[in-house]
Amino acid sequence: MSQPHLRTVVVLAAGEGKRMKSALPKVLHPLLGRTLLGHVLAAAAPLAADRTVVVVGHGADQVRGHLAEVAPEATPVLQERQLGTGHAVRIALDAVPEVTGTVVVINGDVPLLRPETVAALVEAHEGAGAAATVLAAEVPDPTGLGRIVRDADGRLAQIVEERDATPEQRALREINAGIYAFDVARLRDALGKLSTDNDQGEEYLTDVFGLLRDAGEPVAVHCAPDHVETLGCNDRVELAGLRRLLRDRVNEGWMRTGVSILDPHTTWIDVTVRVERDAVIDQNTQLQGATVVGAGAIVGPDTTLIDTTVGEGASVVRSHATGAEVGPRATVGPFAYLRPAAKLAEKAKVGTFVEVKNSEVGPGAKVPHLSYVGDATIGARANIGAATIFVNYDGVKKSRTVVGEAAFVGCDTSLIAPVEVGAGAYIAAGSAISQDVPPGALGVTRAPQRAIEGWVARKRAGTVSAEAAERAREGASGEAGAASEGD
Repeated sequence: MSQPHLRTVVVLAAGEGKRMKSALPKVLHPLLGRTLLGHVLAAAAPLAADRTVVVVGHGADQVRGHLAEVAPEATPVLQERQLGTGHAVRIALDAVPEVTGTVVVINGDVPLLRPETVAALVEAHEGAGAAATVLAAEVPDPTGLGRIVRDADGRLAQIVEERDATPEQRALREINAGIYAFDVARLRDALGKLSTDNDQGEEYLTDVFGLLRDAGEPVAVHCAPDHVETLGCNDRVELAGLRRLLRDRVNEGWMRTGVSILDPHTTWIDVTVRVERDAVIDQNTQLQGATVVGAGAIVGPDTTLIDTTVGEGASVVRSHATGAEVGPRATVGPFAYLRPAAKLAEKAKVGTFVEVKNSEVGPGAKVPHLSYVGDATIGARANIGAATIFVNYDGVKKSRTVVGEAAFVGCDTSLIAPVEVGAGAYIAAGSAISQDVPPGALGVTRAPQRAIEGWVARKRAGTVSAEAAERAREGASGEAGAASEGD
């Protein structure tokens, strides 16, 4: 039985990305749920590399911090001065002198790269026993990219950077995608022979191919099936273009699994999101982070869900949710706001202009409109009337409110925590409840109503209110007079 190949991945992530005009290193710019660097690491992950080395430079501390979060097994290696891609790979290999087998080198700004393409490159390289293999692509416009130059037999002759290319070479449309596979021993030897005799005065990794070819070593070209996945970005305009391309890829993928996306051009789904079959995603919807949408659920239009779970058959319309859980067949919105730790059980309802935070809304319970629910537990089938406020903060600490099963809270009520409303209890509209209400009791704190006759005429004389009141009194007097004449 043959031994499995040993593999090492080196990601080049040291560049500043000046044209991004940002304090954030280029490789840390986000793109549908991952950074540029995160996408590259995800594309390389199926290789199951023995070691992953990330060359950092500009914003090194920020990149190291990000790696600690998303790829703690990766080894960051500092390139203090950016002296070229060849120099970057050399210091990366110096940090892991024990590695053998295949080294895969990937630029850190190719977020559309597919894992299948990386795997096919490595398999072709190892299958051919090549010293070095470059991933190439045929592009409509090669401006700014390194060119693949082939000999008369169609084999790789050299890789030429555009600034160093002749006019004939610049006319070529087969480009270097910046992704390579090398035999590590032969790569180490060639890296030691690189020169800086070029327009930028840098050590080009691409010169390794010419050195190996001149030494009689086999070098190869592997073509990507789609040039789009080799695209990088140098500024925010190009980054936006990549975002649109990735959006289209993600949306198409979900639709082919049985998800309905009613307007793919206004629907943005992170690569980290999961959507189950027969879900419907309406227009102007964003699904971000670790969001999960269950089978048959309806989300949108005009909805943003971040790290939120939506259960089977649930509905979330024109709403915003972060870190929330929406149970099966529950309904949310329109214009609701679910904050972290908002948990809606099966068939619960959170309606129009309702905000819920750190609270459980029980099975079949309803908060239909115009209410704030904070730090609360609402029992099954309870009903919370319009304009109810769960008063959870006293300026120092937050306290919890419990509303029991099938309790009924009238409109315009304040529940002042800590307080408990018992199962089946009623709260009269307009009450401010600060003491527990026993099960089945009526809680009421309204003061007796009284009317002060003539107050408007005395205190608001000359206003439209005073004039309307006077007309009403005159009309009432006239009707009373007519009634007495009829008698």
